[in-house]
Amino acid sequence: MAGSQDSDELLDLLGDEYVRSILAAASLEPQSVKDLSERCGVAQSTVYRRLDDMLAHDLLVEQTELVADGSHHSVYEAKLTHLDIDVVDGEIRVDTDVEPSPAERFTQIWDDIRRQ
Repeated sequence: MAGSQDSDELLDLLGDEYVRSILAAASLEPQSVKDLSERCGVAQSTVYRRLDDMLAHDLLVEQTELVADGSHHSVYEAKLTHLDIDVVDGEIRVDTDVEPSPAERFTQIWDDIRRQ
């Protein structure tokens, strides 16, 4: 697995129906808070309250999207691609696979080029 996180915190977070709904919606395409709110049928304040925890646990990645008029806003995309829950030796372990962010992908490509 790509990463291992504090199992209790992650399971508590995923136990929240709004978190699951936001994660599922964000897996379709990068979306603004307004778009996530509309797609999930919840208030924007509900989305905002959950974003920090979701970002901190690598469930989402935040990107800045530029608009034709020169303004910009944040969009959120699901980073989590796979979740494994194992019960081993009296412990519950949660392992996650996450998609690298565009910045992480660029860094990896650059590192690969430099090694050649």
